[in-house]
Amino acid sequence: MILSRTSQYAVQALIYMATQPAATPVLNKDMAAKLGVPAPYLAKILQNLARGNLLFSFRGRLGGFCLRENGAQVTLMQILLLTEGPTFTQNCLLGLKKCSDETACPLHTRWIPVKKKIMDVLEDTTLNKLARAVESGKYRLADVPAQLFEPV
Repeated sequence: MILSRTSQYAVQALIYMATQPAATPVLNKDMAAKLGVPAPYLAKILQNLARGNLLFSFRGRLGGFCLRENGAQVTLMQILLLTEGPTFTQNCLLGLKKCSDETACPLHTRWIPVKKKIMDVLEDTTLNKLARAVESGKYRLADVPAQLFEPV
């Protein structure tokens, strides 16, 4: 369950939006600069998250993206199911197309309990929890200076 770059950027962007004042659109280019990610790639990710009903998307001069109501209660699992796809939790660690108790890979029985713990963490972790951790100053969101994460 190693996350794709798309999922990493999606989680970073959503945490960033959760640190901003509610219902305040954030421009893609501003967010990309603050997170140190390519703006065109981030725009595609954010559009996908908007289609998945995690974000509102606004066009025009005062446009941008912002979390939907109760967006801060979205779990990491919900985000990853959108970005990685519905089979995210079912994929074999070694990448085999068919891996089950009947047709197990060499890591199958050892991976099942680890995967269960990871899934529990993903289900229990909300954007709100992550945003509060970043705002505390104890944790960072990207490889850019912390002062860039002050609310816009």
